Amino acid sequence: MNFLFLHQHFPGQYLHIVRYLARAGHRVVFLTQERVARIEGVRKILYSPARPAQSGHYYLREVEAALANGVAAAQQCDLLKRDGFVPDIVVGHTGWGETFYIKDIWPNVPLLGYFEFFYHAAGTDVDCDPEFPPMPDDGMRLRTRNAINLLALDGVDWGQTPTRWQHSLYPPLYRQRISVVHEGVDSDRLRPEATAQLWLRGGPRFSAADELVTYSSRNLEPYRGFHSFMRALPKVLRQRPGARVLIVGGDGVSYGRPATRAPNWREQLLAELDGQLDRTRLHFLGPLPYEHYRTVLQISSVHVYLTYPFVLSWSLLEAMSTGCLIVGSRTPPVEEIVEDGVNGHLAEMLDKDDLADHILFALHRQEAHAAMRAAARDTVVGRYDLRRIAIPAYLDLLRRLTRAGAAL
Repeated sequence: MNFLFLHQHFPGQYLHIVRYLARAGHRVVFLTQERVARIEGVRKILYSPARPAQSGHYYLREVEAALANGVAAAQQCDLLKRDGFVPDIVVGHTGWGETFYIKDIWPNVPLLGYFEFFYHAAGTDVDCDPEFPPMPDDGMRLRTRNAINLLALDGVDWGQTPTRWQHSLYPPLYRQRISVVHEGVDSDRLRPEATAQLWLRGGPRFSAADELVTYSSRNLEPYRGFHSFMRALPKVLRQRPGARVLIVGGDGVSYGRPATRAPNWREQLLAELDGQLDRTRLHFLGPLPYEHYRTVLQISSVHVYLTYPFVLSWSLLEAMSTGCLIVGSRTPPVEEIVEDGVNGHLAEMLDKDDLADHILFALHRQEAHAAMRAAARDTVVGRYDLRRIAIPAYLDLLRRLTRAGAAL
Protein backbone atom coordinates (compact mmCIF):
# COMPACT_ATOMS: atom_id res chain seq x y z
CA MET A 1 0.00 0.00 0.00
CA ASN A 2 0.97 3.65 -0.49
CA PHE A 3 1.04 5.95 2.53
CA LEU A 4 1.64 9.70 2.61
CA PHE A 5 2.39 11.38 5.95
CA LEU A 6 2.59 15.12 6.61
CA HIS A 7 4.29 16.76 9.58
CA GLN A 8 6.52 19.81 9.48
CA HIS A 9 8.89 18.32 12.10
CA PHE A 10 9.80 14.88 10.74
CA PRO A 11 8.79 12.37 12.05
CA GLY A 12 6.81 14.00 14.88
CA GLN A 13 4.14 11.75 16.34
CA TYR A 14 4.53 9.31 13.44
CA LEU A 15 7.89 7.75 14.27
CA HIS A 16 6.57 4.35 15.34
CA ILE A 17 3.84 3.89 12.75
CA VAL A 18 5.94 4.92 9.72
CA ARG A 19 8.78 2.70 10.87
CA TYR A 20 6.33 -0.21 11.24
CA LEU A 21 4.77 0.37 7.82
CA ALA A 22 8.13 0.72 6.08
CA ARG A 23 9.44 -2.47 7.69
CA ALA A 24 6.24 -4.25 6.64
CA GLY A 25 7.06 -3.47 3.01
CA HIS A 26 4.62 -0.63 2.35
CA ARG A 27 5.59 2.42 0.34
CA VAL A 28 5.85 5.35 2.77
CA VAL A 29 6.34 8.96 1.64
CA PHE A 30 6.75 11.73 4.22
CA LEU A 31 6.27 15.43 3.46
CA THR A 32 8.08 17.72 5.91
CA GLN A 33 10.17 20.83 6.47
CA GLU A 34 12.75 19.05 8.65
CA ARG A 35 16.08 18.30 6.98
CA VAL A 36 18.04 16.09 9.37
CA ALA A 37 16.37 12.89 10.62
CA ARG A 38 16.03 9.79 8.48
CA ILE A 39 14.05 6.54 8.79
CA GLU A 40 15.10 3.57 6.71
CA GLY A 41 12.59 2.81 3.97
CA VAL A 42 10.80 6.16 4.24
CA ARG A 43 11.08 8.61 1.35
CA LYS A 44 11.26 12.14 2.70
CA ILE A 45 10.15 15.09 0.55
CA LEU A 46 10.70 18.68 1.65
CA TYR A 47 8.37 21.59 1.18
CA SER A 48 9.23 25.26 1.70
CA PRO A 49 6.36 27.65 2.47
CA ALA A 50 6.49 31.25 1.34
CA ARG A 51 6.96 33.68 4.21
CA PRO A 52 3.64 35.51 4.77
CA ALA A 53 3.61 39.29 4.83
CA GLN A 54 3.44 40.84 8.33
CA SER A 55 1.18 43.73 7.36
CA GLY A 56 -2.19 42.26 8.37
CA HIS A 57 -3.87 41.96 11.76
CA TYR A 58 -1.64 40.09 14.21
CA TYR A 59 -4.47 37.66 15.06
CA LEU A 60 -4.05 36.30 11.53
CA ARG A 61 -0.31 35.68 11.52
CA GLU A 62 -0.51 32.05 12.61
CA VAL A 63 -3.45 31.47 10.27
CA GLU A 64 -1.54 32.97 7.34
CA ALA A 65 1.50 30.84 8.16
CA ALA A 66 -0.77 27.76 8.14
CA LEU A 67 -2.18 28.76 4.77
CA ALA A 68 1.35 29.09 3.40
CA ASN A 69 2.19 25.62 4.71
CA GLY A 70 -0.97 24.23 3.15
CA VAL A 71 -0.24 25.74 -0.25
CA ALA A 72 3.38 24.55 -0.25
CA ALA A 73 2.37 21.05 0.83
CA ALA A 74 -0.33 20.92 -1.85
CA GLN A 75 2.19 21.95 -4.52
CA GLN A 76 4.45 19.07 -3.58
CA CYS A 77 1.50 16.70 -3.53
CA ASP A 78 0.54 17.87 -7.02
CA LEU A 79 4.05 17.02 -8.21
CA LEU A 80 3.73 13.58 -6.64
CA LYS A 81 0.40 13.11 -8.39
CA ARG A 82 1.90 14.08 -11.75
CA ASP A 83 4.62 11.49 -11.15
CA GLY A 84 1.92 8.86 -10.75
CA PHE A 85 1.91 8.52 -6.98
CA VAL A 86 -1.55 7.93 -5.53
CA PRO A 87 -1.68 7.29 -1.78
CA ASP A 88 -4.15 4.82 -0.30
CA ILE A 89 -4.42 7.22 2.62
CA VAL A 90 -2.94 10.55 3.70
CA VAL A 91 -2.12 11.02 7.40
CA GLY A 92 -1.14 14.44 8.69
CA HIS A 93 -0.78 16.72 11.70
CA THR A 94 -3.41 19.43 11.42
CA GLY A 95 -1.88 22.11 13.62
CA TRP A 96 0.19 23.91 10.97
CA GLY A 97 -2.00 23.75 7.90
CA GLU A 98 -0.34 21.04 5.80
CA THR A 99 -3.59 19.11 5.43
CA PHE A 100 -5.75 22.04 4.24
CA TYR A 101 -5.71 21.35 0.50
CA ILE A 102 -5.03 17.62 0.30
CA LYS A 103 -8.60 16.95 -0.84
CA ASP A 104 -8.08 19.35 -3.73
CA ILE A 105 -5.28 17.10 -4.98
CA TRP A 106 -6.78 13.69 -4.18
CA PRO A 107 -10.52 14.19 -3.51
CA ASN A 108 -11.22 10.45 -3.18
CA VAL A 109 -8.27 9.52 -0.97
CA PRO A 110 -9.11 9.23 2.76
CA LEU A 111 -7.45 11.85 4.96
CA LEU A 112 -6.71 11.14 8.65
CA GLY A 113 -5.82 14.21 10.73
CA TYR A 114 -3.88 14.34 13.98
CA PHE A 115 -5.67 16.79 16.29
CA GLU A 116 -3.42 17.83 19.13
CA PHE A 117 -5.04 20.78 20.90
CA PHE A 118 -8.17 22.93 20.57
CA TYR A 119 -7.51 26.28 22.21
CA HIS A 120 -9.62 27.72 25.03
CA ALA A 121 -9.26 31.02 26.83
CA ALA A 122 -10.43 29.53 30.13
CA GLY A 123 -9.79 26.25 31.92
CA THR A 124 -6.62 25.20 30.08
CA ASP A 125 -3.11 26.58 29.69
CA VAL A 126 -3.89 30.26 29.19
CA ASP A 127 -5.39 31.14 32.59
CA CYS A 128 -3.90 28.52 34.92
CA ASP A 129 -0.83 30.36 36.21
CA PRO A 130 -1.29 33.69 38.06
CA GLU A 131 2.38 34.48 37.45
CA PHE A 132 1.56 34.75 33.74
CA PRO A 133 -1.97 36.20 33.58
CA PRO A 134 -3.83 36.09 30.27
CA MET A 135 -3.91 39.11 28.00
CA PRO A 136 -7.27 40.93 27.75
CA ASP A 137 -7.80 39.86 24.15
CA ASP A 138 -6.65 36.24 24.47
CA GLY A 139 -10.18 34.96 23.96
CA MET A 140 -10.51 36.68 20.59
CA ARG A 141 -6.97 35.78 19.55
CA LEU A 142 -7.45 32.10 20.37
CA ARG A 143 -10.85 32.00 18.70
CA THR A 144 -9.12 33.18 15.55
CA ARG A 145 -6.26 30.73 16.06
CA ASN A 146 -8.81 27.90 16.15
CA ALA A 147 -9.65 28.70 12.53
CA ILE A 148 -6.73 26.37 11.72
CA ASN A 149 -8.34 23.59 13.76
CA LEU A 150 -11.76 24.19 12.24
CA LEU A 151 -10.54 24.26 8.64
CA ALA A 152 -8.72 21.00 9.30
CA LEU A 153 -11.72 19.42 11.01
CA ASP A 154 -13.89 20.29 8.05
CA GLY A 155 -11.42 18.83 5.56
CA VAL A 156 -10.52 15.42 7.00
CA ASP A 157 -12.40 12.16 6.76
CA TRP A 158 -11.49 11.24 10.32
CA GLY A 159 -9.38 12.46 13.22
CA GLN A 160 -7.03 11.05 15.82
CA THR A 161 -5.92 12.49 19.15
CA PRO A 162 -3.71 10.82 21.80
CA THR A 163 -5.62 11.30 25.08
CA ARG A 164 -9.20 11.52 26.30
CA TRP A 165 -8.59 14.95 27.81
CA GLN A 166 -7.30 16.37 24.52
CA HIS A 167 -10.33 14.80 22.83
CA SER A 168 -12.65 16.55 25.31
CA LEU A 169 -11.36 19.99 24.25
CA TYR A 170 -12.78 19.71 20.74
CA PRO A 171 -16.30 20.97 19.97
CA PRO A 172 -18.95 18.28 20.55
CA LEU A 173 -19.97 18.52 16.89
CA TYR A 174 -16.60 17.05 15.87
CA ARG A 175 -15.71 14.68 18.71
CA GLN A 176 -17.62 11.76 17.23
CA ARG A 177 -15.26 11.87 14.24
CA ILE A 178 -12.06 11.82 16.32
CA SER A 179 -10.65 8.57 17.72
CA VAL A 180 -8.44 8.47 20.81
CA VAL A 181 -5.35 6.53 19.72
CA HIS A 182 -2.05 7.18 21.46
CA GLU A 183 1.13 6.80 19.41
CA GLY A 184 2.51 4.39 21.98
CA VAL A 185 5.51 3.76 24.22
CA ASP A 186 8.16 1.13 23.58
CA SER A 187 7.91 -0.55 26.96
CA ASP A 188 10.32 -3.29 25.89
CA ARG A 189 13.03 -0.69 25.39
CA LEU A 190 11.95 1.55 28.28
CA ARG A 191 12.07 -0.83 31.20
CA PRO A 192 13.64 -0.93 34.66
CA GLU A 193 17.33 -1.79 34.81
CA ALA A 194 18.81 -2.11 38.28
CA THR A 195 22.40 -2.09 37.02
CA ALA A 196 22.11 1.13 34.97
CA GLN A 197 24.81 3.75 35.55
CA LEU A 198 25.32 7.28 34.27
CA TRP A 199 28.73 8.89 33.95
CA LEU A 200 28.86 12.67 33.71
CA ARG A 201 31.69 14.02 31.63
CA GLY A 202 34.38 15.20 33.99
CA GLY A 203 32.07 14.53 36.93
CA PRO A 204 30.57 11.83 39.13
CA ARG A 205 29.02 8.48 38.29
CA PHE A 206 25.43 7.83 39.36
CA SER A 207 23.36 4.68 39.79
CA ALA A 208 20.10 3.64 41.40
CA ALA A 209 21.96 3.43 44.72
CA ASP A 210 22.16 7.24 44.75
CA GLU A 211 19.33 9.52 45.86
CA LEU A 212 18.38 11.23 42.60
CA VAL A 213 15.53 13.61 41.84
CA THR A 214 15.06 13.74 38.06
CA TYR A 215 13.21 16.14 35.80
CA SER A 216 12.94 16.11 32.02
CA SER A 217 11.41 18.37 29.40
CA ARG A 218 12.27 19.20 25.80
CA ASN A 219 12.89 22.76 27.00
CA LEU A 220 13.05 24.07 30.57
CA GLU A 221 10.06 26.43 30.76
CA PRO A 222 7.01 27.28 32.89
CA TYR A 223 4.55 25.37 30.67
CA ARG A 224 6.22 22.21 31.96
CA GLY A 225 6.45 23.52 35.52
CA PHE A 226 10.17 24.20 35.51
CA HIS A 227 9.74 27.36 37.58
CA SER A 228 7.78 25.45 40.25
CA PHE A 229 10.25 22.59 40.26
CA MET A 230 13.22 24.90 40.77
CA ARG A 231 11.46 26.79 43.58
CA ALA A 232 10.72 23.51 45.38
CA LEU A 233 14.36 22.41 45.35
CA PRO A 234 15.76 24.54 48.21
CA LYS A 235 13.44 22.80 50.70
CA VAL A 236 14.13 19.36 49.19
CA LEU A 237 17.89 19.74 49.20
CA ARG A 238 17.89 21.25 52.67
CA GLN A 239 16.03 18.27 54.13
CA ARG A 240 17.77 15.60 52.04
CA PRO A 241 21.50 16.41 52.25
CA GLY A 242 22.45 13.38 50.18
CA ALA A 243 20.10 14.10 47.26
CA ARG A 244 21.26 15.14 43.81
CA VAL A 245 19.14 16.61 41.01
CA LEU A 246 19.45 15.59 37.34
CA ILE A 247 17.70 17.95 34.93
CA VAL A 248 17.31 17.05 31.24
CA GLY A 249 16.26 19.64 28.67
CA GLY A 250 17.29 22.53 26.49
CA ASP A 251 17.24 26.28 27.04
CA GLY A 252 14.82 27.16 24.25
CA VAL A 253 11.10 27.88 24.46
CA SER A 254 8.69 25.32 23.03
CA TYR A 255 5.58 26.88 24.55
CA GLY A 256 4.67 30.09 26.31
CA ARG A 257 6.66 33.18 27.08
CA PRO A 258 10.43 33.60 27.06
CA ALA A 259 12.36 34.63 30.14
CA THR A 260 12.52 38.39 30.63
CA ARG A 261 15.38 38.84 33.08
CA ALA A 262 17.90 36.39 31.63
CA PRO A 263 18.64 34.69 28.29
CA ASN A 264 16.59 31.63 29.31
CA TRP A 265 14.48 30.23 32.14
CA ARG A 266 17.32 28.16 33.57
CA GLU A 267 19.48 31.21 34.15
CA GLN A 268 16.53 33.29 35.35
CA LEU A 269 15.50 30.74 37.98
CA LEU A 270 19.07 30.19 39.12
CA ALA A 271 19.47 33.95 39.59
CA GLU A 272 16.16 34.13 41.48
CA LEU A 273 17.28 31.33 43.81
CA ASP A 274 20.85 32.53 44.21
CA GLY A 275 22.13 31.58 47.65
CA GLN A 276 19.29 29.12 48.27
CA LEU A 277 20.65 26.17 46.28
CA ASP A 278 23.79 24.08 46.56
CA ARG A 279 24.77 24.31 42.90
CA THR A 280 27.18 21.39 43.24
CA ARG A 281 24.17 19.10 43.70
CA LEU A 282 22.33 20.35 40.59
CA HIS A 283 23.28 18.81 37.27
CA PHE A 284 21.87 20.41 34.13
CA LEU A 285 22.44 17.75 31.49
CA GLY A 286 20.94 19.60 28.50
CA PRO A 287 19.31 17.58 25.71
CA LEU A 288 20.59 13.99 25.84
CA PRO A 289 20.91 11.13 23.37
CA TYR A 290 17.96 8.81 23.88
CA GLU A 291 19.97 6.01 25.51
CA HIS A 292 21.44 8.41 28.08
CA TYR A 293 17.99 9.88 28.75
CA ARG A 294 16.70 6.36 29.34
CA THR A 295 19.52 5.77 31.83
CA VAL A 296 18.53 8.90 33.75
CA LEU A 297 15.04 7.45 34.14
CA GLN A 298 16.35 4.02 35.15
CA ILE A 299 18.45 5.42 38.00
CA SER A 300 15.86 7.93 39.22
CA SER A 301 14.70 7.85 42.84
CA VAL A 302 11.84 10.28 42.16
CA HIS A 303 10.88 11.63 38.75
CA VAL A 304 8.98 14.92 38.65
CA TYR A 305 6.63 15.58 35.73
CA LEU A 306 4.69 18.85 35.68
CA THR A 307 2.56 20.51 33.04
CA TYR A 308 -0.05 23.18 32.58
CA PRO A 309 -3.43 21.88 31.34
CA PHE A 310 -1.93 21.33 27.90
CA VAL A 311 -0.66 18.59 25.60
CA LEU A 312 0.72 15.63 27.55
CA SER A 313 4.44 14.96 27.02
CA TRP A 314 5.70 11.53 26.02
CA SER A 315 8.20 11.80 28.88
CA LEU A 316 5.61 11.03 31.57
CA LEU A 317 4.72 7.70 30.00
CA GLU A 318 8.36 6.95 29.23
CA ALA A 319 9.26 7.52 32.88
CA MET A 320 6.39 5.33 34.08
CA SER A 321 7.37 2.59 31.63
CA THR A 322 10.88 2.66 33.11
CA GLY A 323 9.42 2.11 36.58
CA CYS A 324 9.97 5.62 37.89
CA LEU A 325 8.36 6.81 41.10
CA ILE A 326 6.32 9.73 39.78
CA VAL A 327 5.47 13.03 41.39
CA GLY A 328 3.17 14.71 38.88
CA SER A 329 1.10 17.85 38.68
CA ARG A 330 -2.54 17.73 39.70
CA THR A 331 -3.64 18.89 36.26
CA PRO A 332 -6.10 17.18 33.87
CA PRO A 333 -3.62 15.68 31.37
CA VAL A 334 -1.63 14.07 34.20
CA GLU A 335 -4.71 12.99 36.17
CA GLU A 336 -5.82 10.95 33.16
CA ILE A 337 -2.70 8.80 33.58
CA VAL A 338 -1.64 9.02 37.22
CA GLU A 339 -3.95 7.89 40.03
CA ASP A 340 -2.76 9.56 43.20
CA GLY A 341 -1.37 7.04 45.67
CA VAL A 342 -1.69 4.13 43.23
CA ASN A 343 0.78 4.58 40.36
CA GLY A 344 2.26 7.91 41.44
CA HIS A 345 1.79 11.00 43.56
CA LEU A 346 0.00 14.19 42.51
CA ALA A 347 0.99 17.61 43.83
CA GLU A 348 -0.26 21.13 43.35
CA MET A 349 2.00 22.31 40.58
CA LEU A 350 2.14 26.01 41.50
CA ASP A 351 2.55 25.46 45.26
CA LYS A 352 6.29 25.06 45.80
CA ASP A 353 5.87 23.78 49.36
CA ASP A 354 3.28 21.18 48.40
CA LEU A 355 5.48 20.06 45.52
CA ALA A 356 8.53 19.89 47.78
CA ASP A 357 6.61 17.93 50.42
CA HIS A 358 5.49 15.36 47.83
CA ILE A 359 9.04 14.95 46.55
CA LEU A 360 10.30 14.53 50.12
CA PHE A 361 7.60 11.99 50.93
CA ALA A 362 8.50 10.01 47.81
CA LEU A 363 12.20 10.07 48.71
CA HIS A 364 11.48 8.75 52.21
CA ARG A 365 11.53 4.95 52.53
CA GLN A 366 12.09 4.18 48.86
CA GLU A 367 11.48 0.47 49.42
CA ALA A 368 7.88 1.22 50.44
CA HIS A 369 7.14 2.55 46.97
CA ALA A 370 8.04 -0.60 45.01
CA ALA A 371 4.39 -1.42 44.35
CA MET A 372 3.75 2.11 43.07
CA ARG A 373 6.67 1.84 40.65
CA ALA A 374 5.33 -1.50 39.40
CA ALA A 375 1.83 -0.02 39.02
CA ALA A 376 3.26 2.86 36.97
CA ARG A 377 4.86 0.45 34.54
CA ASP A 378 1.72 -1.72 34.45
CA THR A 379 -0.28 1.36 33.43
CA VAL A 380 1.90 1.89 30.39
CA VAL A 381 2.13 -1.76 29.43
CA GLY A 382 -1.62 -2.21 29.76
CA ARG A 383 -2.79 0.99 28.06
CA TYR A 384 -0.02 2.47 25.92
CA ASP A 385 2.37 -0.32 24.93
CA LEU A 386 3.64 0.24 21.41
CA ARG A 387 3.47 -3.28 19.97
CA ARG A 388 0.54 -4.74 21.88
CA ILE A 389 -1.77 -1.71 22.13
CA ALA A 390 -0.83 1.34 20.05
CA ILE A 391 0.24 -0.15 16.72
CA PRO A 392 -2.74 -2.56 16.56
CA ALA A 393 -5.15 0.29 17.36
CA TYR A 394 -3.53 2.49 14.70
CA LEU A 395 -3.73 -0.30 12.13
CA ASP A 396 -7.40 -0.88 12.94
CA LEU A 397 -8.06 2.81 12.30
CA LEU A 398 -6.16 2.72 8.99
CA ARG A 399 -8.01 -0.44 7.92
CA ARG A 400 -11.37 1.17 8.66
CA LEU A 401 -10.54 4.25 6.59
CA THR A 402 -8.96 2.40 3.65
CA ARG A 403 -10.91 -0.85 3.79
CA ALA A 404 -7.50 -2.48 3.41
CA GLY A 405 -8.35 -5.63 5.35
CA ALA A 406 -5.54 -8.17 5.32
CA ALA A 407 -3.28 -5.84 3.31
CA LEU A 408 -2.46 -4.22 6.63
